[in-house]
Amino acid sequence: MITNKQFDEFKQELNTIIDIYKKEFSNQKPIDWIKYEKQWTNRLRTALEEITATINQAGEMIHVNPKPFGRPPITSAKKKALILLQKDLAQFSNRKMADLLPMFAFLNDVETSYKTIERAYSNLMIRMIIHNMFIILVKRKKIKKADLTGDGTGYGLTITRHYRTVREKQVKAAKSGGVKKSSEAKTKQERRRLFTFAFALMDLDSHMYVGYGASLRSERAAFEKALEIMRDAGVEAKSVRLDQYYGTQSTATLFGKDTALYVIPRSNTTIKGPYVWKDMVRDLMWYPFLFLKEYFRREHSESGFSADKRCDGWKIWQRRDDRIETATMCKGVWHNLLWSGG
Repeated sequence: MITNKQFDEFKQELNTIIDIYKKEFSNQKPIDWIKYEKQWTNRLRTALEEITATINQAGEMIHVNPKPFGRPPITSAKKKALILLQKDLAQFSNRKMADLLPMFAFLNDVETSYKTIERAYSNLMIRMIIHNMFIILVKRKKIKKADLTGDGTGYGLTITRHYRTVREKQVKAAKSGGVKKSSEAKTKQERRRLFTFAFALMDLDSHMYVGYGASLRSERAAFEKALEIMRDAGVEAKSVRLDQYYGTQSTATLFGKDTALYVIPRSNTTIKGPYVWKDMVRDLMWYPFLFLKEYFRREHSESGFSADKRCDGWKIWQRRDDRIETATMCKGVWHNLLWSGG
């Protein structure tokens, strides 16, 4: 049986063990950019072929009673959803997208203004279509039980700060056992003005996001939303890898006893907790290199976000909370569209 004293002593040595592992066993292969560009082209072609059918299927899942009064909209919710997704991929402003709609083959019969495009981000019908598209793409892959890696990122609401700077400070605070409440509150308010948070749970076999969440409040809130969507998609976690920010007993309680958990414990954690947590600590202490081999498969999450931002940008231009969330969810849908055929 492992005692708290033994666990505390091990945590003091853990950084040294991680450094040894990275030096001896972590060998990243160089990227074959020619192969990457060819794969990217093929995935994009497949995504563009499937996007209209996926939007139609997502829209047919929603049943709305027609309003007895008022003028019906000129552009359908399905076409507005397509406009938002194509706008996100092209990284156009609302006005530029409205002006260039005839350039898009699927939208050459649509006329709308930039204000209509902006309001579409708040339209409940369109938000439901985007949510349903995510679920459809996961179910189409027939993913039931998955080995997961999870990570969060931030999309800029301003061009003055980069998310990585804020995130590194947050991880540093987690390693040292947390920060003072007053400082933490100030940092959260500052982040709200700078970033919207996204969290993705990726299936390591297919590279599909099986859970995706967005929040202006915190990365943790986005993580909880990603869990909800994963459950809506009917996916169970065989194993999950998360960064040290989630290295606490509370994270272990979110997953069942049949889920293998791979996180690096925070410096202020103890051995006490659910059996999932105790089993994880035991595996880390007894077989550290085997544990770290699984843990560092998290690199797929980082490369996934990197590819997402190269594909459709790292900035969100919307200002209202609901519109920011819709714009962020579009990025998760594009990721899955690009991997749905591969």
